[in-house]
Amino acid sequence: MAAGLIFLQWQKTEKALADNEIFITPTAVIPNPAPPKKEAPAQIKGIYLTAYSAGNSKKLEKIIDLIKKTELNAAVIDIKDYSGKVLYDSQLELVKKLKLKNNRIGDATALIKKLHDNEIYVIARLTVFQDPELAKYRPEWAFKNKNGKIWRDKLGLAWVDAGNKNIWRYNLALAKEATALGFDEINFDYVRFPSDGRIRDINFKLEGKKKYEIMKDFFQYLNQEMAESNVKTSLDFFGLTMEQRDDMNIGQRLVDAVDEVDYISPMMYPSHYYSGHLGFKNPADHPKEVIANGIKKGLPLFDGKRAKFRPWLQAFNLGAKYDGEKIRAQIDEVEKQPNAGWLLWNAANRYTEAGLKKES
Repeated sequence: MAAGLIFLQWQKTEKALADNEIFITPTAVIPNPAPPKKEAPAQIKGIYLTAYSAGNSKKLEKIIDLIKKTELNAAVIDIKDYSGKVLYDSQLELVKKLKLKNNRIGDATALIKKLHDNEIYVIARLTVFQDPELAKYRPEWAFKNKNGKIWRDKLGLAWVDAGNKNIWRYNLALAKEATALGFDEINFDYVRFPSDGRIRDINFKLEGKKKYEIMKDFFQYLNQEMAESNVKTSLDFFGLTMEQRDDMNIGQRLVDAVDEVDYISPMMYPSHYYSGHLGFKNPADHPKEVIANGIKKGLPLFDGKRAKFRPWLQAFNLGAKYDGEKIRAQIDEVEKQPNAGWLLWNAANRYTEAGLKKES
């Protein structure tokens, strides 16, 4: 074996695609040694970064400086986002064949090492079933409308069929490749059916199953297939899953996931709760009450289970100005629970020290 290289040997098995495509090359080159995994902090306190931000040296330095100055200790970085583009230098055969790659991160291993050198836990965010690129090049895997055309949500984005095992294998292959590159955790987002647009027009092909049964099978699949990987796993859920026990017609129920991954991150942004929630005309103005209510109703489902509660919190202006006071109000409610971590979301990656404690 060549010095400085390790060859990831993946065999073609009965799990390979029906059309004979293999998701990863038999000799996909992974830098050796990959950065050793950083042990997960007891309380993960992270921020979200796009691949553009992570791959921009000046922006990255500012983010590292912010993390070092404050209580933050983790970064969540896109490796495949809403566009469906793969944002690192993937060597998967399917990615290369369909030209799905847009390497905005650059040298992922060097990035991870830099963050590790600064004591930062590194999470790879991977969107799953919202995937316009895969739908474009594999239309037979996309959700269709009743006329047989690719269905699109209110933003014009296509989704792939959540019950299609080829899509499960594709995203698993990306997760394992990211693991080999050195990411400490793989965060699976958009692990659900579509929630907006003309939902009634979708031909779901459920074949007698409930949506939540399909998603439960997918969560179990991730658990089984990632079990031997030296990496943590997490799922992003709608915030209302903390309060509702049905699947809200998107297939997400906490009860189906709490034993399958290490963390579940409900997106508990107060701005995303409906007017009238808890009697508030504008729930965004009441972050303390919204978060407290969700925790009270949802946390019992985590008792004695594998997954830890680690919500996404609002760090963006929508419905109200989210200054330090509102950001801190959310964090304080979460931190009333022993070792409960949290993640801050700002799509533009505009973060300041507002609402954050100084590093002691």
